[in-house]
Amino acid sequence: MDGTRRAMLSMLTLCGLAAVESRVAEAQGPRRLLPDPTKEDLDPRGGQSSADLRRFAGDVRIGAGQPHGQLLVYWLHGRPGVPLEIATLDEARGRGQLTITERDQARVPDLVVDNRGKTHALLLAGEILLGGKQNRVLGEDLLLPPLSGPRSVGVYCVEAGRWNEGRREFESKGSFAAPGLRSQVLSRADQGRVWSEVDRYAREAAAPSPTASFQAVYDKTEVRAHVEATERGLPAPGQALGAAVFVGGRLTGIDLFHDPGLFARLWPKLLRAHALEAYGRSTRGGLVGPGEAAGRARLRDLLAGIVTAEGQTRGNAGVGHLFEFPLSHYRGAALLFEGRVPHLVLA
Repeated sequence: MDGTRRAMLSMLTLCGLAAVESRVAEAQGPRRLLPDPTKEDLDPRGGQSSADLRRFAGDVRIGAGQPHGQLLVYWLHGRPGVPLEIATLDEARGRGQLTITERDQARVPDLVVDNRGKTHALLLAGEILLGGKQNRVLGEDLLLPPLSGPRSVGVYCVEAGRWNEGRREFESKGSFAAPGLRSQVLSRADQGRVWSEVDRYAREAAAPSPTASFQAVYDKTEVRAHVEATERGLPAPGQALGAAVFVGGRLTGIDLFHDPGLFARLWPKLLRAHALEAYGRSTRGGLVGPGEAAGRARLRDLLAGIVTAEGQTRGNAGVGHLFEFPLSHYRGAALLFEGRVPHLVLA
């Protein structure tokens, strides 16, 4: 049975199970989710631009390129934004300040997050969550305010063959969606396309799983060794705001942050995803990549495109807004908050 057909059968099975559980849970008192504080600010119109994004991206400079196997990373520098104390998902969970659980009436496309800490918590589109009734991947960037209360967050399933209670709370093993999977998430693809991407990475890494879990790819011994070697070879330099990564000559993503410290703390997780993309590729022929001049020219064009990008602005369950835009065949999203751009992604 091919991956697409298996995904469709799994989807039908999960929908049936979820419907049964919803009827069983109707008599229970559900948790009260706080209303989305930015709903009245939603503006779904296209053709908009963002002054904050123009200012931020216009200051970005392309630094040195650093090769490692099939990867070529260009470090990106710029003017740091106004300081804001932010905890990453893993940091907030490690301190016991962030909980991520199923809804009282569990559903595939959303979970409940609650920041109980006294600092903002940043969750990134593409972060993998393990537990609940099935593993999920976050569908969009979310900046949770301090003491946020329970809020609903959109997710996709990345474990098609399971719908039963594992750990009640979700955890993270520092895993991140590989570039092809993150691209599907950012473009708001349907669940079937996300499952197809999970299946593709599992096939390419020869890492099958009884529950079709994306995490099984990261857990494979050879993949883990490859990822760890890549992390050792490409540590983030001080004061960089982000990185642009080429794998086998193809740009697989740009990530920029308003704070170099925040980038340094999140870089290992982001790098793991690019290392997964490079796993198993041949290194014959020496240094890979677009070449120094071609790579810089491509990045200059993309950064100029980000500065002039037009898209749409919307709110979500966090604070601030998301500015989403197309650029070439990539999808871009900038998280905007009080004149800052805590995170910008192009994938």
